[in-house]
Amino acid sequence: MQQRVIISQDIEHDLAQAIAETEHDRVFVLTDDITQECCLPKVAALLTKHNATTITIRHDDTNKTLATLADVWTALQRGGATRHSLLVNLGGGMVTDLGGFAAATFKRGIHFINIPTTLLAMVDAAVGGKTGINFGGLKNEVGAFANARYVIVNTCFLDTLDTANLCSGYAEMLKHSLISNAQMWAEHVNFDILQPDLAELQRMVAASIAVKEHIVADDPHEHGIRKALNFGHTIGHALEEFSMQQQGGAVVSTAPTKQEAQKGGAVVSARLLPLARARTAPKNTLLHGYAVAFGLIGELYISARKAGFPTARLHQTARFIRENYGAVAFTCDDYSTLLNLMRHDKKNTSDTINFTLLHDIGDIRINQTATDEEIREALDFIREGY
Repeated sequence: MQQRVIISQDIEHDLAQAIAETEHDRVFVLTDDITQECCLPKVAALLTKHNATTITIRHDDTNKTLATLADVWTALQRGGATRHSLLVNLGGGMVTDLGGFAAATFKRGIHFINIPTTLLAMVDAAVGGKTGINFGGLKNEVGAFANARYVIVNTCFLDTLDTANLCSGYAEMLKHSLISNAQMWAEHVNFDILQPDLAELQRMVAASIAVKEHIVADDPHEHGIRKALNFGHTIGHALEEFSMQQQGGAVVSTAPTKQEAQKGGAVVSARLLPLARARTAPKNTLLHGYAVAFGLIGELYISARKAGFPTARLHQTARFIRENYGAVAFTCDDYSTLLNLMRHDKKNTSDTINFTLLHDIGDIRINQTATDEEIREALDFIREGY
C-alpha cells in the first residue's frame, strides 16, 4: 500500500479528510507524555468528534522498547480495537516508529496515519514505511516495513520545539541535500537553523521529503538505491548507541533551549493538559540527528579518501555542522567499541562494515567498504580534524 504525504496548511482539515478516507470502526491516537501537552490540543477538537481513545507513552528513545510496544498492544486490545480500527500516531520519530510497528502487528495489521511533530520525524521517521523498536541495546533492531495511509506534515508543531531538536531534524535534511543536488546543499548550508523562518522551512521540508519519497518509490525494501538514505548513519548510529550505553557518556554541546522540559513521568490519562512548556532535548543525550551530523562528517571524510569527494565541500559541510551542532565527546580509547557497534549495523554482510559513500553531491556509491584503519581516521577527523 502506497502512502500519501500531505504538506498541510490546515492540520484539522487535512486530518479530518484523511480519517474520512480511511476505513475505520474506532479511532485511537498515540502520543507521548510531552506531545500530549504540546501538540494534541491542536487537533483535540477533531479527535473528540471521532470519540478517539488516547494512548500515551513515555517520551524519549530509551522507551522505544518491547515493553512499551506491549503496552500499546494492550491498550488497543482493552480499547476494543479490531482489524478495522485506525491508529493516529501524533509525535516524533519514537512515536511514529513504535506506533507504526504496533499498527503493523496488531491483529496482523491495522491502518495508521502519521502526524510527525518534530522536524526529524517530518523528514525522516514518519516517511518511507520503516517501523520498529530498539532491542538488545541496538537501534531499530526489530521492526517491519509498513506504510501509513497518510503522513500529514505541518510545521505548526515546530513552534513548541527547542533549538536542539530542530537541529536534530535538520541533519537529515542536510543528508538529503548531499545525496540529491548541489543547489539544495548550498541552500541548506546557508540556512539559519538557529533562528529559522518556519514558512521557508516548510518549503524546504517539502523538497526534502520529495527526495526521500523518490528514492523509496524506486526501492521500497532497501535492496539497492534506498541504501543512499543510510549515508552518515553507519558511524552515526554507532555514536548514538554508544551514547545510550554510556547513559550520556558521549555528550554533545548544543545551543541554548527555549524552555526547560519536565522529565519522564508515568503513563498519563487521556485528559488534555494546557500548553505549558516547549519540547526540549534531554540533557547529556546525543540526539539522533546530532549523531547523524557527526556521522556525515566521518563518512564524507571516507568519501573524500576513497571515492574522490571534493575536500572543499567536505570542509564547508563540516564547518556548518561544527557551528550549529558543537562537538561530540569520545576518545581514541572508544574506537574499538564504536567499531564493534558498526559491525552490528543492519546493512552489513557478515563482519564487513558497509557504507554509502559519495563521489560528489548527488553522485552516490552504495555497497562500499572501509578498513578499520580508514574508519579510525574518520573518527579522528570527527574529533580533531574539522
